[in-house]
Amino acid sequence: MSSAFPYHLFETPLGWIGIAWSERGLSRVQLPERDRAATERRLLATLPRAQAAHPAEQSAEQLPAAIAEAVAAIRRYAAGETVDFTDIAVDLGDADDFRLAIYDAARGLGFGETVTYGELAARAGHAGLARETGQALGQNPVPIVVPCHRILAAGGKIGGFSAPGGSVTKERLLNLEGVQVGPPPSAQGSFVF
Repeated sequence: MSSAFPYHLFETPLGWIGIAWSERGLSRVQLPERDRAATERRLLATLPRAQAAHPAEQSAEQLPAAIAEAVAAIRRYAAGETVDFTDIAVDLGDADDFRLAIYDAARGLGFGETVTYGELAARAGHAGLARETGQALGQNPVPIVVPCHRILAAGGKIGGFSAPGGSVTKERLLNLEGVQVGPPPSAQGSFVF
């Protein structure tokens, strides 16, 4: 296995997204920062072994087929299309068995489907470990593909999100999927007298 990870940056309706991969699959998804350069800096900070001579200048047609398909799927998702990422191979590096179980359970959630951290922990076979589940999701190297944004705090609250923009980014991704988080609008506010 190569010691360096190639990476690619591409523009979407959400902003510039960066990805890195190994021969086993997608190893990083960097959600948008304020611009392309900031996204690239954050990606490189999280993956120090990224190739210096990276394919960032390549067009999607020059990328490996599986990576070009992942780029196309992420672009469609960012444009608001319903996308299923379960066929995208991922390389989760040194993730332990607990994190692998949590990520696998999260990948089982469909577009627009949400659960709480506690519910996800139970689905992964680790009932009672909601806090640890949140910590594992905070270390998720491939957000969107492993849809950690679909996991909510108890009571349907937005909860935290470790990506740039925090819970605002999480809410934006959920809104893209048609999910509204927070209290519904007051019924009295909709009446006109």
